Amino acid sequence: MLITGATGKVGRHFIHRLLNDEQFSHTRIRALCHNRVLEETDRVEVIKGSISDRGLVGRAMQGVTHVLHLATCKETPEDIMDVAIKGMFWLLEAARECDTFEQFILIGGDAGMGHFFYPHPSPVTETQKHSAYPGCYALSKVMEEVMLEQYYIQYDLNGCCLMAPWIMEKDDFKYTLSFGEDVFGGPRWRDLVGAEQADRYVQDGTIPVLCDNEGEPITRGFVHVDDLSTAILAAIDHPRARQQKFNICTDEPIDYRKVAEHLMATRGLPSIDIRTSFVSTWLDNAKAKFKLTWRPAYDYKRIIDEAWDYQRADDDPRKVWYPG
Repeated sequence: MLITGATGKVGRHFIHRLLNDEQFSHTRIRALCHNRVLEETDRVEVIKGSISDRGLVGRAMQGVTHVLHLATCKETPEDIMDVAIKGMFWLLEAARECDTFEQFILIGGDAGMGHFFYPHPSPVTETQKHSAYPGCYALSKVMEEVMLEQYYIQYDLNGCCLMAPWIMEKDDFKYTLSFGEDVFGGPRWRDLVGAEQADRYVQDGTIPVLCDNEGEPITRGFVHVDDLSTAILAAIDHPRARQQKFNICTDEPIDYRKVAEHLMATRGLPSIDIRTSFVSTWLDNAKAKFKLTWRPAYDYKRIIDEAWDYQRADDDPRKVWYPG
């Protein structure tokens, strides 16, 4: 199995899961790494370079049966077309020409359907029309999905897209709610309330409640990295996964009001409503549950509790590897 983006959050977690799963005890991993590298073992081979290099991709694809495509960029316009678009094109071209190739698995994202930027009056299924929000990252996720779909049509490629919303691990969720400079992802709460007020909220542990412009709490899609890894394992060689797209997420979106209520009940943390232009969205994961017999193990309470209870080791600092 060739894995791009192997050193990222999903890549590292998935590789650990696969190597410890008896069902895949004979699977070898070829990790295509760019800035960081993995430790090589008898089952893990590392190739270093950029997937924008056609020659490198061709060499990496030799003897490969499965591709798990995780590599991407965020809001880096100078890199994203070379990495996300050209890189995936070279992977798909190599896959269709490779005698050993069997399956291509793409990890998509709800950025491609605009997640909380655009109104969605009903639960979002896999038939939702693409609608990238402003910026280059969301555009790239749309283009990746469309490219894969066209390879189904052009070459009858065996592929599968697992569409994930915001992926959580360790203490990620705790820092999505920080009024400090250490906030993970968006919104940047301190920019919405001002630095002085934000610092006071940091002092007393106040939790932001994301609301729409009418003051109603927003619901938003999340998935824990462990549930996403389980879905990837379920999709490998599954006959019902062929040329299909699946939403991989919690059974219900996370409601920011319920988050605040849970943290008040369990940890005594106050909260404050933050009115924004964002809107609620609800991803429907019924198709993955029906076709792949996959089930998420995480709900919002488990994601919250694990994030607040997590203790980082000294050699595992929080670090943002990309902007956006």
